Parts: sequence; C-alpha cells; structure tokens
Amino acid sequence: MLLYFLFVVGFVLLIKGADILVSGSTSIAKRFGISDMVVGLTIVSFGTSLPELIINILSSMQGQSELAIGNVFGSNVANLLLILGITALICPLPIKRNTILTEIPFSLIATLLVGFLANATIFGKKSDLYISRIDGAILLFFFMLFMAYIYNIAKTNKDEIIEEEEVHDMSIPKATLFIVLGAAGLFLGGKWVVDGAVYMASSFGLSESFIGLTVVAIGTSLPELVTSAMAAYRRNIDIAVGNVVGSNIFNLLWILGISAVIHPLPFDVVSNSDVVMMIFASTLLILAMPIGIKNAIDRYNGTFFLLIYIAYISFLVWRG
Repeated sequence: MLLYFLFVVGFVLLIKGADILVSGSTSIAKRFGISDMVVGLTIVSFGTSLPELIINILSSMQGQSELAIGNVFGSNVANLLLILGITALICPLPIKRNTILTEIPFSLIATLLVGFLANATIFGKKSDLYISRIDGAILLFFFMLFMAYIYNIAKTNKDEIIEEEEVHDMSIPKATLFIVLGAAGLFLGGKWVVDGAVYMASSFGLSESFIGLTVVAIGTSLPELVTSAMAAYRRNIDIAVGNVVGSNIFNLLWILGISAVIHPLPFDVVSNSDVVMMIFASTLLILAMPIGIKNAIDRYNGTFFLLIYIAYISFLVWRG
C-alpha cells in the first residue's frame, strides 16, 4: 500500500519539481539577459520534458528498458492525440507554416530514425534488437541539429516575446533554492514512480512496457497538458502546439538518446506497433491541417484525436 501512495506522491513531486525548477532557471536566465525566445524554446520546453527524462534515466540505471522505452513512446502518443485533442476542444489551433513544414516533419523523422535504429542493430553483432550506446549517440547528434535550428530561430525572432507564463523576478539565492528543490523533487518523485510502476507490473502480471505506455506516460505528460491547455485558454496557440511538438522531439532524441548511452535498451519487436502509432499520429496531425477550418486543428479534429487515443489505450489493454 505504501508503494502505491509513494507512486501517486511521486507524480506530484515530478510535476511540481519541474515547475519550480523552470521558474528558478528562467529567473536566473532573465537576470543574465537571455532573450524570452531562447528561454521559451529551451528552459520551458525542457522543463515539461523533465519528468520523462528523470523516469528514463532511473529506469536505464536499474535495467528497466521496457519502462524507459514505453514511457517515451506512450508520452509521444499522448502528446499528439490526448493533449492536442483536449487543447483543440478548448480552442481551435491554427498552425503556422513554419511548424507544418519544419517542426512536425522533424518530429516524424525522429520517430522513423528511432524505429530504424531499434530494428537495424547496425553496429552490433547480436541478433537481438536493441538501441545501443552508438544509436543513442546518433540520436543525440540529431538533437544537437534541432537545437541549432532552435538557436537560429531565436536569433531570427529575437524581438518576439513568449508569454506562456509570467516570469517573476527572484533574488539569486531564491532562484538557486528553487532549482535545488526542483531537482530534488524530480529525483525523488522519479524514483518513487519507477519503483511503483515496476511493483504494479509484477503484482498484476502486466508488462513494464504496458505500465510505461499508459500510467507512467500519461502521468509524465501532465506538464505538457497543463502548459498547452493554459496556452490555448489564453489564445497563445504557438505555445500550445509548439510545446507538444518540441516535447516529442526532446523525448525521442534527447531523452531516449541519453537513456541508451547510459545503458543499451533491449527493444521488443512488439514495440514496433507503438512506433507505427507514433508515425500514424504525426501523419494525422499533418493531415488535420487541410481538413480543419483555416489550416487549424479544430474541435472536430480534437474529438477525433481523443477517440483514436481511447482506441489505442483499448488496444494496449487487449495486448496486455
């Protein structure tokens, strides 16, 4: 019973820890004159992906590769279908041309790259499928390319202001305390979530992959959900969509890359169905634009996304 309690508390610590860590980091960045655009595209985006990062690092260190991979794949599907679906119901989401032509295709390419590396075992001699340390390094290389793209966008649009949240001025000691407490909350919360997920998987006869794809994935996607929903409520559409697409790229390239470098991740061929689902969801996002009103993800699209996500979760339950 205690493990279940700590599992729930762990999610709270993950979300709150990410929140105060971002607040402290953003305040220090502002004091050093870093632009709003760079802060928004780096610190805030990283912040919403921190729960996934902590879960995966701890899972990799403990050898729970199914949980690590399931968490990333499940979070990405939840971001595209569940979070964008809910967000579109709050407010239709017109998508900028740059996002359609660059960021969403980059997310799709990242998904294809992960699927290819997991199935090819290019640099390994084993017949088993796995994401090796070299594969992880390749993913991190492509992540650096994406960061270079973000830096270029930040320079080009340095006068734009990101207003997804107010940045309150803090003293350096207070901001540092926020960063330390946030990091501690992330670590402790992540450990409790991983331990609880492994315990539930063994107790109920479920696979770590199933727990990672469902309970853990939805839980670690809560920061993206809150950020995108609030952004849509405030009619800040770019943040609502960019947060989801950017988070997916971080999950696949940065988080999965680091996880594989720490410990090679054995890949179950069954997980290919989840890769296909990510590809389908990304493609659906691109196709929703011309179908929706004025190149937007409208409420009809949002409802359709949610129905598909419910069908996907039902499939996972059936698969066990």
